[in-house]
Amino acid sequence: MASEELLHDWRNDALRLESEVAKAVIGQPRTIRLINVALFARGHVLLEGDVGVGKTTVLRAFARAVGGDFERVEGTIDLMPGDLVYHTYVDAQGTPRIDPGPLLRHGHRLTTFFFNEINRARPQVQSLLLRAMAERSVSAFNREYRFPHMTVFADRNKVEKEETFELASAARDRFMFELGMYKPAEREIRRSLVFDPAYHDTDSLLDLVEPAIIPWEQLNTIGAAIQRHVHTSETIERYVLELWEATETPSRFGIRIDGVDMEKLILAGASPRGMSALMRAARVVAWLAGRSHLVPDDVHAVLPSALGHRVFFTPIYEMRRAALAEALVAQLMDRVASP
Repeated sequence: MASEELLHDWRNDALRLESEVAKAVIGQPRTIRLINVALFARGHVLLEGDVGVGKTTVLRAFARAVGGDFERVEGTIDLMPGDLVYHTYVDAQGTPRIDPGPLLRHGHRLTTFFFNEINRARPQVQSLLLRAMAERSVSAFNREYRFPHMTVFADRNKVEKEETFELASAARDRFMFELGMYKPAEREIRRSLVFDPAYHDTDSLLDLVEPAIIPWEQLNTIGAAIQRHVHTSETIERYVLELWEATETPSRFGIRIDGVDMEKLILAGASPRGMSALMRAARVVAWLAGRSHLVPDDVHAVLPSALGHRVFFTPIYEMRRAALAEALVAQLMDRVASP
């Protein structure tokens, strides 16, 4: 079991990682914190938002600060599952060659896999990525390739709808967090982004981020140690179980949303995997705050991002998912009595 001293050192590294990423990305402290939480909770992150808000920059900054090997794939309509596994070409002598693709070429050193505009990729490609995310391995060339330290970061273009494929519910459930990243509202931050030349050169910004801050090859060990270190009380456990029940039958807890028949809203509540992800993330929030026990605020800090995409609505309401999920989560935190 990791000692208190080791956990303290790792926590300092985790907080420094946030500070380094913030050198390249301003006005997004919540996004940076939650990506950091997912990293140490060993979960994958789906990031969405407006065009040009810095989604790619923040993910590249995390990849640099974490260390290990980084791979990036661009989602396109003609991308096929095999393109993630192997690369075919003709060498200078005219001989056909097959090399490992982006998922395989780094072996166990693959730490950050960034899938840009994942909703432009076909469902078959998304399905292969699902297995890689769930098992951190794929089978190819008559053997199994493992990448135990990999975290998948993906972003989704929510503006353009042509030649895109919406992620299936099962695909979204594989992501620990679904984070919205939007334009900062503060006028001074907007002024810096528009008028300060430093924020016009992404590569120079990323050079400011110190590389390889944390021992990437120990991420699984660190994550497991955090989960053992942070404890939950019976009252917190009871509260979380009631939150789970409320995702299934919200009307029983007095949850109401204007213009919605609450008896017909929910197709399926959060899954055991979703609630497990919520608790793993909440424990990391507590650890980053320097505590070894959970409080309700730790759960609230991650609940919208961990459960909002894991509650499934009936078809009549699914088209309004974004607004209804936000309203439902707000009601969960307001109506379910916390300790």
